[in-house]
Amino acid sequence: MYGWIWRHLPGNVWAKALLSLALVLAVIYILFQYVFPWAEPLLPFNDVTVDNQ
Repeated sequence: MYGWIWRHLPGNVWAKALLSLALVLAVIYILFQYVFPWAEPLLPFNDVTVDNQ
């Protein structure tokens, strides 16, 4: 998959590296801004088994 992306990016090695970095940063941004907040209520992080005593 990464080889396919690398081969289809335009430019020389430095341009491909910068575009790859931009793609990675865009994916991280989308995950933190949209995907993780959407999925957080669906995850059982607040279901604790230890009672406060």
